[in-house]
Amino acid sequence: MARAVKVYGHAVLVSGPESLLADRAVTQRLDAARAQDPEVEIAQVDGGDLDPGRFAEITGGSLFSSHRMAVIRDVGSTPTDVQAAILAVVETPLEDVGLVLVHPGGVKGKALLDKLKKARVETVDCPVPKTWDLPKFVAAEAKRAGSTMDAETAQAVVDAVGHDLRSLASAVAQLASDSDQREIPRALVQRYFGGRAEVTSFAVADAALAGRAGEAMEQLRWALSTGVAPVLVTSALASGLRGLGKYVSAATGGMRDADLAREIGVPPWKLKTMRAQARGWDERGLAHAVRAVARADAEIKGAADDAEYALERVVLAVTRSRSR
Repeated sequence: MARAVKVYGHAVLVSGPESLLADRAVTQRLDAARAQDPEVEIAQVDGGDLDPGRFAEITGGSLFSSHRMAVIRDVGSTPTDVQAAILAVVETPLEDVGLVLVHPGGVKGKALLDKLKKARVETVDCPVPKTWDLPKFVAAEAKRAGSTMDAETAQAVVDAVGHDLRSLASAVAQLASDSDQREIPRALVQRYFGGRAEVTSFAVADAALAGRAGEAMEQLRWALSTGVAPVLVTSALASGLRGLGKYVSAATGGMRDADLAREIGVPPWKLKTMRAQARGWDERGLAHAVRAVARADAEIKGAADDAEYALERVVLAVTRSRSR
C-alpha cells in the first residue's frame, strides 16, 4: 500500500517556469489533503497580495475545519515581513496546516528561495522540458488518459501541436477520447492535425530530403493552397538539412544508436528516418542544398516577387542535390 503524502504540518516548494507541471503539483497536494480530511479549508492567494495579517489568517485556526491548506502563488513577490513569517512556519510547522509555496523560477525572491533550500523544504521541480523529451511527455499523457501511443505517433503530435505543454496535453486528451482503439493511431493524429502549418511544411521537407521530387511538389502546392506561410517551408528545409548534416558527420564515427541520437539531438527512433534520407547525400550535396535554401529564404522575404516560384525552385534544388 502506498504511503500517504505528508501534507499537514508540512511545507512544499513548487518551483519552476512550466506552469502546467506546477498546477498539477499543487492539485496533487490539495487532492491528498482532501483525501485525508474532506472538510479541509483551502486558501489560495498571490504572494504580492499578502501582508502579515492575511498570512496569519490563512495559516491560523479555523472555525469550520480542523485542517487548513494555504497555497501561496508567486511566493517571490511576498513582502519581507511575510517572508519572515513563511520561514517561521517552514522551520516550525503548524500541525494542522499544510503550506504550498509556488515560485515560477527566475531570480525574483532568490533570497527567500535560498533560505527555504537551507531549511531543506521539500521541493517539486517544474522545469520546461527539453525539445527531445516532448514525445515522452506526450506518450505519458496518453497513458494518463488510459491509452497508449508509440514514439513516432508521439513525435507527430509534437510536430503538429508545438511545444506548449498545455496544448499538447489537451491534444492528447482529445485524441484519447475520440480514438476507438487503446493505442492511438498515427492516422488519427494526421486526421486531426494534418492541416497544421508545422506538419505540412515538414512534410515538404521530408519528401525533398528523401529525393521524392513529385511528392515534395505535391505537398508544397497543398501547403500553399491551405495558407502555409512560405517562410515555414524554408525553415523546415533548413532544419531538416541541419539535422541531416549532423547525422552524416556523426554517423561515420561508429557510435551506438543511443549515443548517436544524443549527439544529433533527436529521439532514437528518428535515426531510421534519417538513415533513409541520408542515402545519396554527402557534404558537397548538403552544402549546395543549404545555399539553395538560404537563397530561397532571402527571396521569399522580399528579394523576389514570386515566393511560390522561389519555393518550387528550392524544393527541386534540394532533391537534385542528393546526387551531386
